[in-house]
Amino acid sequence: MTRIIAPADLQGRSLTELQAPYRAVQQELVQSEPGSQARRDAIASLEALGLAIARRRALGGPSL
Repeated sequence: MTRIIAPADLQGRSLTELQAPYRAVQQELVQSEPGSQARRDAIASLEALGLAIARRRALGGPSL
């Protein structure tokens, strides 16, 4: 991953559009070295994606 996924990057995306990058970033986290910048970036991105996913589910937003 080259950058952190920010909440602003996720606005207007459907649940399906959020789940794919969430899975990809999870894999990046697993492959990253403990304490590395890549790991910190992946964690920050997962937090943003996780919040966006939770928001879509809570609001009953579009799933496709």
